[in-house]
Amino acid sequence: MISRHFLMAVLSLPLVALPAFAHEPGVGANGGVRVDAGHYHAELVADGTPAISLYLSDGADKPVAAEGFKASAIMIVDGKAQRFPLSPAGGNRLAGTAAVAIPRGVKGVVQISAPDGASAQAKY
Repeated sequence: MISRHFLMAVLSLPLVALPAFAHEPGVGANGGVRVDAGHYHAELVADGTPAISLYLSDGADKPVAAEGFKASAIMIVDGKAQRFPLSPAGGNRLAGTAAVAIPRGVKGVVQISAPDGASAQAKY
């Protein structure tokens, strides 16, 4: 006979596993790496030059106008942190330029500030 406690534990397993189904990094519409950032998706496009772009979209992947947003990037290049601001560059794009070339697949974080003061973090 199955105990009541065992049955409750087994039935609750799917509820415990739900957070594991969060969006994994993927390829965005502009060919960059897209990750979750709070209520947004943030797609980082780095192509081996010092210039990078960050494209914002909502949870349904619809573009979010970048006007009024601010962001700060910290990318790790050759073991050193490269810090630089990103600012609106038209449409749903924020853009910035680092002191060094930022390679594809770079690791780092972008702190995003929305016009309403809310903030989010995108980890790459």
